[in-house]
Amino acid sequence: MIQLSSLTLRRGTDVLLDSTSATIYPGNKVGLVGANGSGKSSLFALLRNTISLDSGEMSMPESWVVAHMAQQFTDLERPAIEFVLDGDKEFRAAETEIEKTELANQGHAIANAHLRYENAGGYAAYARAGELLNGLGFDTALHHQAIGEFSGGWRVRLGLAKALMCPSDLLLLDEPTNHLDLETVIWLEEWLRRYKGTLLLISHDREFLDSVVKEIVHIEHLKLNHYTGGYSDFERQRAAKLALQQSMFEKQQRELAHMQKFVDRFRAKASKAKAAQSRVKAMERMEKIAPAHVDSPFHFEFPEASQAGNPLIRMNDVSLGYNGKAVLQWINLSLAPGDRIGLLGLNGAGKSTLVRALANDLKPMSGEILNGANVRIGYFAQHQIEQLDLQASPLLHLKRISPKVTEQQLRRFLGGFDFQGDMATDPVGRRSGGEKARLVLAMLVWQAPNLLLLDEPTNHLDLEMRYALTLALQGFEGAVITVSHDRHLLENTVSDYFLVANGKVDEFAGDLKDYRQWLNQERLEDQRNAKAMADSAKPAGKLNKKAARKAAADERNANKALRRESKKLMNQIDARSAELKKIEEELADPKMYLDENQSQLQKLLKTQGELRSMALSLETQWAEIEEKLEQTKA
Repeated sequence: MIQLSSLTLRRGTDVLLDSTSATIYPGNKVGLVGANGSGKSSLFALLRNTISLDSGEMSMPESWVVAHMAQQFTDLERPAIEFVLDGDKEFRAAETEIEKTELANQGHAIANAHLRYENAGGYAAYARAGELLNGLGFDTALHHQAIGEFSGGWRVRLGLAKALMCPSDLLLLDEPTNHLDLETVIWLEEWLRRYKGTLLLISHDREFLDSVVKEIVHIEHLKLNHYTGGYSDFERQRAAKLALQQSMFEKQQRELAHMQKFVDRFRAKASKAKAAQSRVKAMERMEKIAPAHVDSPFHFEFPEASQAGNPLIRMNDVSLGYNGKAVLQWINLSLAPGDRIGLLGLNGAGKSTLVRALANDLKPMSGEILNGANVRIGYFAQHQIEQLDLQASPLLHLKRISPKVTEQQLRRFLGGFDFQGDMATDPVGRRSGGEKARLVLAMLVWQAPNLLLLDEPTNHLDLEMRYALTLALQGFEGAVITVSHDRHLLENTVSDYFLVANGKVDEFAGDLKDYRQWLNQERLEDQRNAKAMADSAKPAGKLNKKAARKAAADERNANKALRRESKKLMNQIDARSAELKKIEEELADPKMYLDENQSQLQKLLKTQGELRSMALSLETQWAEIEEKLEQTKA
């Protein structure tokens, strides 16, 4: 296990952790959360022995293999798959030993080297590396492409693949979902749930944390504070403490009023009862966790925007693409004031292409795009962060937009994005990626748009800023189109989804749960196609009818057993769901958070975490069985 005792950690003259302790047991999956600059990455560096503690003690088994995401890439000519394979040091060592012994022509040593290679999983290593690359979105044709030919975001994925390739005892992942799309995030969740070692995860994606971790360590007031359960459980437990502080009450009520405004919007939308009901439930969840964020440094809202024509934008038979090659074709789309749309689709399907065209950043290859009267577009894209003037301050960036507004007004507005004091006047080149992203958002909000186009707006933003952005979007009166891998943001700020797939843009009848099922079906279809191609490549031979009949009978018997097991698991899932619902009803009682009920509260939270873990395990088993049954139908 990892034991931290009376630990003190400094960065320069700043104290990050002060005489604090924590214990992490083998096999546990732990989320490490806290404000930017609180010491999360420094704690990772300590565990990797790249920095030293200032006082106290840290112990960890010497035999543990530690894996982490690569941040630097020195050999840019190295093929991607070879770089990923470098993550398995035992495989590389066994590979080198074979080369040395064969060169020396040492028979006995060669045999031992091949045995070591086999024990290291050498014969399956390339297949394993290929599966990781495929899972992280790399087409097979790119596996042998040089690292230097990939953009920064794709290199982050390569660093993640290399870390996952390592047969580790401790896996340290610092913001692994940055630069990933929703489909890849879901794949990574499933991979990490199967991981057998100890996991320490820094992430600003609350849904990702809830799905993967069973404990939270929160860095606050220079201490490591331990909570049982996922991120939502942590929020409720912390909220129970903060909700008792009367000084925060009025601030909390203002935030809840924003939420209620959003709820009322959807309740009035009778034509979409299912979508409205799901958003109401989401708002109810947010009301319960609101107190956990009352001390957030971020507080802003969109100013009232001017009225725009209807439709805001219309696309008529539009085709979009690059260098004469179409990505999307025959798009017919009409956006009305108040529309809230989330774009879904696989990586590379054309989501960002569509957003760029709506933002007038990409001209159509054919068809027409018509803007309504008085449309004011607010467009957030990653490249806009790169276009900031690194020598200018946040204050100067806003002055250039509104030269007649007083400095005091601009400073007050920037304070809502936590640009306080010197941070408002220092050059942005000194600021982190998250702070630059906050500035781009601040500039967007300041300009009072009535149509927001958001392409991965939460990349680099911490959990508190994501929460503040969610609140602001709920109070926004205009239309929104969002591309995001942050499911919490989507679930709480959009009402409809569009699917971008196979060169088309169509309405998606469902929510994110339905979309996950769609992804599974797409994956099964890919597997069936691969199987069909493999079968077609096999040489034809004389069919043994008796053997074929036996094989068919065996398959039917196996399917019967699978169907029985599927039904059994579904009954167990329903039972766990009923138990969870009962516990959640008890947790919804405000009296449960009084001091005299703390013991009972902890028991309920622990039971809730255990039931969630059991339900997740059962659902995973059920999904695997259903997938097998689907494959037999192919």
